[in-house]
Amino acid sequence: MKPAPDSTPGAPWVIKLGGSLGEADELAPWLRSCVALAPRVVLVGGGGAYADAVRRAQARWRFDDVAAHEMALVGMEMYARQCCAMQPGIEPCATMRDMQRALRRGCTPVWLPLRLGQRGAGIEPCWDMSSDSLAAWLARHLGAAGLVLVKSVSRPPGDWDEVAAAGAVDRAFGRQAGELPVRWLQRAEHGLLAQLVGAPTPASPASRVQPELDGHA
Repeated sequence: MKPAPDSTPGAPWVIKLGGSLGEADELAPWLRSCVALAPRVVLVGGGGAYADAVRRAQARWRFDDVAAHEMALVGMEMYARQCCAMQPGIEPCATMRDMQRALRRGCTPVWLPLRLGQRGAGIEPCWDMSSDSLAAWLARHLGAAGLVLVKSVSRPPGDWDEVAAAGAVDRAFGRQAGELPVRWLQRAEHGLLAQLVGAPTPASPASRVQPELDGHA
């Protein structure tokens, strides 16, 4: 059941939808599954084809990683807008305060990362910190219950540095995830999400928005 207006939901899970999912048939059932769990989840879209276009342009024109990082954030926003266009109940949110308001209304927020991703503390403007690490950064600062990575491949063995060496996450992921609970699902496993996320958990103190991170005075 969705919360009444102005109720306070428990700490949500952040669900990071892999970039390759953006062009896959499984995207639609994933979005339906996430909306069905409102207000327990916050979505983060990968860069997908949009970020791939940035990589090609950077290789061709040799602009720096700071510019590429900003362009890749725009690509993530395009993925987020795609999710909103595909599924009612998903609401685009640029700040953590916006996300918390959307959750209180029983909506499913999807992050528009350009605003926070350009200047958030600990965010590195380089390809070592792409959408997986940004999702982990958001989950920690939002006080999330945990992070679910939705991938097209199974999780390679080893710690996060070894998983990064296999190309399954970016190289900054281990640093950004820290002690955050992280779960890994493949793109056909949307039916497992409700079991994995479970019941809402009590909001942690970290889920109180920090003004300097949220863009408000």
